[in-house]
Amino acid sequence: MSPEEFRRLGYQLIDFIAEYRAGLEAQPVMSRVQPGAIKALFPPTPPAQATGFEGVQEDLEALFPGLTHWQSPNFFAWFPSNAPLSSVLADLVATGLGQTGITWQASPALTEVEEVMTDWLRQMFGLPEYFQGVIQDTASTGTLVALLTAREWATEHSQDRGGLQAEARPLTVYVSDQAHSSVPKAALLAGFGRENLHLIETDQDHAMRLDALEAAIQRDLAEGRKPCAVVAAVGTTNTTAIDPVRPIAELCQRYGLWLHVDAAMAGAAMILPECRSLWDGIEHADSIVINPHKWLGVAFDCSLYYVREPEHLIRAMSTNPSYLHSAADGRVKNYKDWGIPLGRRFRALKIWFTLRDQGVEGLQARLRRDIANARWLEAQVRQTPGWELLAPVPLQTVCVRYNPGHLTPEQLDRHTQDWVTRINQSGRAFLTPAQLKGRWMVRVSIGAESTERSHVEALWNLMQQEAQKVQIER
Repeated sequence: MSPEEFRRLGYQLIDFIAEYRAGLEAQPVMSRVQPGAIKALFPPTPPAQATGFEGVQEDLEALFPGLTHWQSPNFFAWFPSNAPLSSVLADLVATGLGQTGITWQASPALTEVEEVMTDWLRQMFGLPEYFQGVIQDTASTGTLVALLTAREWATEHSQDRGGLQAEARPLTVYVSDQAHSSVPKAALLAGFGRENLHLIETDQDHAMRLDALEAAIQRDLAEGRKPCAVVAAVGTTNTTAIDPVRPIAELCQRYGLWLHVDAAMAGAAMILPECRSLWDGIEHADSIVINPHKWLGVAFDCSLYYVREPEHLIRAMSTNPSYLHSAADGRVKNYKDWGIPLGRRFRALKIWFTLRDQGVEGLQARLRRDIANARWLEAQVRQTPGWELLAPVPLQTVCVRYNPGHLTPEQLDRHTQDWVTRINQSGRAFLTPAQLKGRWMVRVSIGAESTERSHVEALWNLMQQEAQKVQIER
């Protein structure tokens, strides 16, 4: 493709995306295609000859039934995954520039813009200056990097204190029983073993119980294991529950454990000074993960990993082949040593473009709007007979259930799944059901860029309409 062809087709596709975004509210939110429907649009073998791009817009439109519209104002499922158009342009520029950030020398601009953007966000979150950041793809990778670093740190710490005998003890990891599924997965991938991963009980607000955590640590010590790391959640996936960071940090310091804080979605709220009490004690964490590609509004994928003492991360992750040496080594950051992949994309451009477009104050206003909308919905649930609020609402996720009062627990579970399925299949909104302490409930996650109070009000009316259709046989 020549630059002239790229310019002509690029203008057309920009128009195509703009028209798609402008018409999102009219689209059914959740894809309702059957498995295999999209694959059936393609021939079974690749084209032997170039086909060109004539008719590409029509071909793209044929994929629309297979899209779930995450940017719709009526998207209230999993979590906000905003992709503002300014961030879309940044992705286009990043790919167009074609940079591969292996070392500083491979692209000084990529490295240094990433340094600036991670520090800008550190300031926005109110984190101390000693935290240094790097962009990973997702929080799943960030947590894996944290636990790999914790494992190496604990092994080195053991050798310093007790030699090889101490090092041979099994290392243990502690996570909330409400932790995201990526956290146990990371512990297994990092080599701790399923038997050395402990799920810690939670309290009535679904936050990690400090007494249960300390009891598990003491039990492992008595049985000859070495406690290694705690993963605390600031905003669990199901309910946005907040683990008590400060007392957990004090416990980690007392027993010599690495503290990683998973604030993937809720960390965005820390750009609001009034929300920072939610992670009181964060300055004592060893590592933190926050996803700008969720509620903060940077197009996927873009996950921030902050570490208090980078030398532990670099020691665990560094490689030093001769062909990557340069005269700048020792004076610059080589991000190849700050994560798993060798190469990296120019993700920092998305943060820069988003901040140019909205500024800190614009982002703060949008998050405050979403929190206010969640509080409004919480108030409606509390004052409406039959509706149950199943968790506190510290941020933008509201967990609910409609209980008509005459159903068995099993019938109530079926009823809950039935009415949310009807809403999703209607195309008018998209919600996700989830299990909480063994029973089904419905999560309303508010935070799409275009969601206003009118959309939340319409959702609440739809929820009442469908939930009050009790179709379970008595």
